[in-house]
Amino acid sequence: MELNERAELDTSQANDLGRGSGGSGGGFGIPIPGGGGRGGIIGIVVAVLVALLGGGFGLNAMTNGDEGGQAGGTDLEQLCSTANSERLDDARCRNLLYVNSIQDYWKKAYPELGRSDYEVTTTNFFQAAVNTGCGQADSGVGPFYCPADRKVYIDLSFYDELASRFGAKGEFAQPYVLAHEYGHHVQNLLGTNAKAGQGDQSGPRSASVRLELQADCYAGAWARHATESKDKTGQQPLFKSITEADISQAIDAAEAIGDDSIQERSGGRVNPDQFTHGTSEQRKRWFNQGYDRGDPKTCDTFGTDQL
Repeated sequence: MELNERAELDTSQANDLGRGSGGSGGGFGIPIPGGGGRGGIIGIVVAVLVALLGGGFGLNAMTNGDEGGQAGGTDLEQLCSTANSERLDDARCRNLLYVNSIQDYWKKAYPELGRSDYEVTTTNFFQAAVNTGCGQADSGVGPFYCPADRKVYIDLSFYDELASRFGAKGEFAQPYVLAHEYGHHVQNLLGTNAKAGQGDQSGPRSASVRLELQADCYAGAWARHATESKDKTGQQPLFKSITEADISQAIDAAEAIGDDSIQERSGGRVNPDQFTHGTSEQRKRWFNQGYDRGDPKTCDTFGTDQL
């Protein structure tokens, strides 16, 4: 993967909120699917149960909390300016570039789904804790999308957890994570989240699993077209190149956080009745479906019995 050093980044698509105060979030925390508390699977790493989850019903809109109470945020406009020759060494600027690429893709692909213009939204980088439209969250819940305020949230230290605990060390695992979360944003805009929320929330053929696998497929479709994405000026590519090795890194990340893999790592038995994301094989296969076809219209996990 080679990023374009000359690309002009659209800093309006991300905020660095800094370290959260852990203050009020409307009185409710974000509910974590797949069990309560921090024992069992959640005890292994809370982040992975909700990472690449962040869906419409996985993170219920319980409150109308705001994003206040943050301290120490960075001015991304200055940090990620082309005047800073070392900007892409900073994880915030690299992830901003990924966000720009993902949303540039959806600006073109979303109308092809028979809808109007894509609604650009914001990724919020935070540390430790954050208040959202879905309530208060800490870093333990991993990256997530909040349908209430239509924003993506991530503590970038999650990537260290993904690499150290689950072996997904490749750099391209990072844009895959974000592309999955923006897949949930697309689902929210399409109304898929709301429909899925009326179905089963766990089980091998549940609405939850179908929602997550579709987001993986959407991430694959973006990856196919990532080198076509342009910067803020519309002239410079954001990625100079993406290799098959990069795609393999995304696939490795998808496999690492399959329900069966997580349950096995927790030391317990594999229980399909508790699946909320799909197996490692399914996550890999649906990412590949999106990547091989390059068309989000082929990501209909709700209209097939072949999950």
